[in-house]
Amino acid sequence: MNFAPVVIVLAAGLGSRFGGSGHKLVQPLEGNDDAGTVLGVTLRNALASQLPVRVVATAALAPLIYQQVAACDVVIVPAQAPGRGMGDSIAAGVSASADAPGWLVLPGDMPEVRPATLLKVAEALRVSAVAYAQHNGRRGHPVGFAAELYSELVALS
Repeated sequence: MNFAPVVIVLAAGLGSRFGGSGHKLVQPLEGNDDAGTVLGVTLRNALASQLPVRVVATAALAPLIYQQVAACDVVIVPAQAPGRGMGDSIAAGVSASADAPGWLVLPGDMPEVRPATLLKVAEALRVSAVAYAQHNGRRGHPVGFAAELYSELVALS
């Protein structure tokens, strides 16, 4: 695909809604150690799309991420503090890939999003400023944004 928006994998959240022990992104997927972690499988699927991938994460998750993604494609942000959220992570990922023709925002806890879904949303950005995946008529992830929305995306908080 010549038109290649960047997949921004968001992995900087606290995982505070997770009821188990430890961070939800480092949990084995469905209790199966062979499958990999939640974040590891999400990254594997993003990379399999052959789209450029940029990961926004905290330093605590960096060792896991560096197993699959080059350091130059990882944006390390401070651990989430009160008042900081997903918007800040999106802005950091978009800023780090400012020359991209668009961005697909994919939370790190979405291991079921397949490479084909990423490619379909990326293709939709050729004709739309915003695109998203759907399943059974419900909006889902990833959400794609065309380059014309750069100024709005880097201003998110």
